[in-house]
Amino acid sequence: MSTVDELRCEVADLHRELTRYSLVIWTAGNVSARVPGEDLMVIKPSGVSYDDLGPDTMVLTDLHGNLVEGELAPSSDTAAHAYVYRNMPEVGGVVHTHSPYATAWAARGEPIPCVLTMIADEFGGDIPVGPFALIGDDSIGRGIVETLRDSRSPAVLMRSHGPFTIGADARAAVKAAVMLEDVARTVHFAHQLGRPDAIDQQHVDRLYARYQDVYGQ
Repeated sequence: MSTVDELRCEVADLHRELTRYSLVIWTAGNVSARVPGEDLMVIKPSGVSYDDLGPDTMVLTDLHGNLVEGELAPSSDTAAHAYVYRNMPEVGGVVHTHSPYATAWAARGEPIPCVLTMIADEFGGDIPVGPFALIGDDSIGRGIVETLRDSRSPAVLMRSHGPFTIGADARAAVKAAVMLEDVARTVHFAHQLGRPDAIDQQHVDRLYARYQDVYGQ
């Protein structure tokens, strides 16, 4: 299999993780992956049911959102994904969902505070809010890049829209989306009991370094 064919299979499989963790409904949301060494990406087609997604339905575009290969129109968020890849060369995967708790924080325009060790581990501090932007051009992508370029967080809550996550590859971006919804829900519950205290920055730094450099195999 070619690299593109392998990415088509991987991206199709990763979309099932979005439904598995209830991060999307109907046809909303998307996963994309950069093609290593090429100015290309694989992304979900627009408006196609998750039940109908497979490797053959994934589309290949350039990093300006132009269709290169595929029978279907690319996702409506393609311009945003493409802008991220053009401006953040370290990013190999981008995910967008409308997961309910994270999107609720985005609707409030409020960062998710770093009040849990899991947030420190995965996001390195508060999960930031990006600016309001309309779909259709690369405005959303610009907001993602502006917010995350100098942040340790792999997630941004685009104001009045929803979460976008990035990663070294598409699987890492999906993991960040799953983790984001989990902590968004937990912190929401905590706020029902009162305002939780933020973790001291020195502890956040130590937790983040350990999780990124020591945790796992």
